[in-house]
Amino acid sequence: MSGPPRAVALARLHVRAALAPLAAEHPGALVLVACSGGADSLALAATTAFVAPRLGLRAGAVVVDHRLQDGSDQVAADAAARCRALGLDPVEVRTVQVARGPGSGGPEGAARDARYAALSDAADQSGAVAVLLGHTADDQAESVLLGLARGSGARSLSGMRGQVGRLRRPLLALRRTETEEVCRAAGVDWWTDPTNAGDGPDAPLRSRVRAAVLPLLDDVLGPGVVDALVRTADQLHDDDAALSTLARELLSAALVDEDGPGRAPRDVVILDVAVIEAALPALRTRVLRLAALAAGCPAGALGREHVLSVDGLLTRWRGQGPLHLPGGVTATRVCGRLVLEPPHH
Repeated sequence: MSGPPRAVALARLHVRAALAPLAAEHPGALVLVACSGGADSLALAATTAFVAPRLGLRAGAVVVDHRLQDGSDQVAADAAARCRALGLDPVEVRTVQVARGPGSGGPEGAARDARYAALSDAADQSGAVAVLLGHTADDQAESVLLGLARGSGARSLSGMRGQVGRLRRPLLALRRTETEEVCRAAGVDWWTDPTNAGDGPDAPLRSRVRAAVLPLLDDVLGPGVVDALVRTADQLHDDDAALSTLARELLSAALVDEDGPGRAPRDVVILDVAVIEAALPALRTRVLRLAALAAGCPAGALGREHVLSVDGLLTRWRGQGPLHLPGGVTATRVCGRLVLEPPHH
């Protein structure tokens, strides 16, 4: 008797690896699959429905309706029905309001923020120990390409992580064609998002990369571009993790706690200039970014140019005045101290 198709076996292997530690720590717990109705998330739903009970876990699903397209409510209802047919329970549809206009981070970023907030709330209310996301190797490659185009550093180019808090991405080793194979093997029809065609200048940037850029790279450079980009992300993640650990240690050593213990996270951050000014640039700028975030700078608005400006207070000190950073934070050098202060302190 033959076993399951290779893609099905591969998906089960990776989902089992993601869930086994949870089963050992939280026997009988609930895990949720974030399902859009596309091939990737339905492949994850089908695989989780098979693997979770065999590990002693319960499996449910959350479908997020962003209300950005006509008929999105029906797409969400269909996705929920398919999850129930696969045996997932509970299955919930969450409708979200996607922010628009200046400060929203753009339509894709705003939709992502709304989606993750809904998933987090669903996990909180249901007591789920994890939320599984259906991102694949293709999604990872697209993230790396977008990061390169934006001139991002190692933190961004290292791509999506397999685990961040309660979030798990078990399918990062699978290609999109393999998730479609998993769906076919499970007898599940999937929805194809029309925006993924990447047609026209108004299509989402990620969709245009998917439809036009990656196929062109495959044509010019030969097959294997996606795998190469994924390997790059993995290597950069290891490098960035090491530098980030060193940066946190240096930040701890440089912090001056003039007001005693118990300072609030958005309170004034004071650093001893002598401790950090001689550090290598890659380490020093990471420390300054962490300090700016601790002082209240929004992560999405804090760019490299802001961090380099603060770095100038250390490496190009000429008595210059305070710098104004995103979120109303000011950075000032005073008597050998670098002071990052939130507004209205």
